[in-house]
Amino acid sequence: MVGELINFLKQFATEGRNEVFDRILNNRTRYITVALEDIYQSQNASAVIRTSDCFGIQDVHIIENSNQYDVNPYVALGSSKWLNLKKYNKAENNTLEAINSLRQSGYRIVATTPHANDVDLENFDLNKGKVALFFGTEQSGLSDIVIENSDEFLRIPMYGFTESFNISVSAAIILNELTNKLRNSEINWQLIDSEKEIINLDWLTTTIKSSSKLIEEFLSMNNNY
Repeated sequence: MVGELINFLKQFATEGRNEVFDRILNNRTRYITVALEDIYQSQNASAVIRTSDCFGIQDVHIIENSNQYDVNPYVALGSSKWLNLKKYNKAENNTLEAINSLRQSGYRIVATTPHANDVDLENFDLNKGKVALFFGTEQSGLSDIVIENSDEFLRIPMYGFTESFNISVSAAIILNELTNKLRNSEINWQLIDSEKEIINLDWLTTTIKSSSKLIEEFLSMNNNY
């Protein structure tokens, strides 16, 4: 049983760390997720990952078409190890696979870009269902595949000469607004217990020294596990 293994491993973490894990898990969500399409500057993608962690987003989907993404440790500051990063990189163009996978998981595909049928950030309706926010590069924005397959379009109102924000700034503004709105709503946005257990186990094994040997010890003591 996963819960028993978690309780066993918790003995080897400090009480303070276990309390922090529990508190953060209670604030994690999969109701909103982030998808990054072919970001060519690793520092920008890493900044979005860091922002996602700060706002309690558990999953980030990374689409690698022309550009491979590697975490920039000086920007991400370790945030990537607390998140589930899902990469799509098996084909020449992986965008549609990501869209279909997210849609099958019940997500609305939301393009964050100015569009004829877009909705201002403050008017975006979270009650309609789970949201996958797609962000593109500063140079070219989101691909036609995302635009053609999106369910909705979301924009940040701007009042200056420049037509767009840096991607990491866009993500921070949008996630701040939507996660605040989500936490103040009656939407069931928190992780279910089984999800919390899986993530907690991953965090414990990542942070406890010699965790693999401890798990072997636990399994040997519980042959029916």
